[in-house]
Amino acid sequence: MTQKTLLNDTHRALGAKMVDFGGWDMPIHYGSQLDEHHLVRRESGVFDVSHMTVVDLRGDQVKPFLRRLLANSVDKLKATGKALYSCMLNPQGGVIDDLIVYYLGEDFFRMVVNASTREKDLAWLREQAAPFNVSVEQRPDLAILAVQGPQARDIVIGLAREADRESLGKLGRFAALQVQSDDGVELFVARTGYTGEDGFEILLPQDAVVAFWNRLLAAGVKPAGLGARDTLRLEAGMNLYGQDMDEAISPYEAALAWTVSLDEGRDFIGRDVLEAQKAAGNARQMIGLVMDEKGVLRHGQAVTTAGGQGEILSGTFSPTLAKGIAFARVPGGELGQVTVDIRGRQVPVRVVKFPFVREGQAQPGVLGDA
Repeated sequence: MTQKTLLNDTHRALGAKMVDFGGWDMPIHYGSQLDEHHLVRRESGVFDVSHMTVVDLRGDQVKPFLRRLLANSVDKLKATGKALYSCMLNPQGGVIDDLIVYYLGEDFFRMVVNASTREKDLAWLREQAAPFNVSVEQRPDLAILAVQGPQARDIVIGLAREADRESLGKLGRFAALQVQSDDGVELFVARTGYTGEDGFEILLPQDAVVAFWNRLLAAGVKPAGLGARDTLRLEAGMNLYGQDMDEAISPYEAALAWTVSLDEGRDFIGRDVLEAQKAAGNARQMIGLVMDEKGVLRHGQAVTTAGGQGEILSGTFSPTLAKGIAFARVPGGELGQVTVDIRGRQVPVRVVKFPFVREGQAQPGVLGDA
């Protein structure tokens, strides 16, 4: 049975092309994926991401529980509202899911996890939480809107009540604040995102989401679909669960070493495997590729390096760079000249650091000599 967000009729009324996305009927675009991509880079767009899962974790032992559960350390979260990106690992060091967790109190954390992994995530969370007597409460009463782009924050702040506007304007990156809209709707506003642009992700009551969406559009924000979300996040160097990593891939093999905290005295699930991997050196590595020839890099294409064969994970044509870009997983070690098999032809590609694009600008080295 395909699931729908409360905005489903709204998307259709706006002429959205709908597709199945992890069991959800979601908008891929509202006419032009390319236009929506550029709008987010240059102005502002709003994404319905209400298919994602909000989980509230409460209990006296919630911090010890999260120290055990996550590869990144919640001890880094000192101020109320601060957020942390982390992977949740299985005992083999593979990624069950990647997520954001918010520190809302010593006995209260909020987590946002992916839609396609909801059931296994909740089962894993409840199993691991039981010894810590932590309650795991899914919040289906909350919808999520992501408002992204250079104009996004100012527009959202303008819809907040006057008493909250200053504090919302001062909200730091990777932090959240509970505020109200100027018509009395409770908004949990987080300065996070999945596009490489500044903006807010807003959690709000389901019964208020259609009206708030319409207010955003009236204020000049344009709707954007999952197609633009995918090209934006790849340009921004952000992983997609299930395509760039899964339960057989460790954070080290997914270019997510920065999310692993091997802090002293913290025995998180999968730590022993990660320590062994780090000591031995990665057997596999994830790299960024740019193709200067015309064409598109696509998931599953074979990649050849000096160390052997790999494959494209996420690949697309970058609207901002006007070039093919991709993540690839290849053997560890020296890469040499790298080529991609495109319909039987070995096409040369350049290895670059990602993100490819940050806040609308190509990052150093990405455009090469062009």
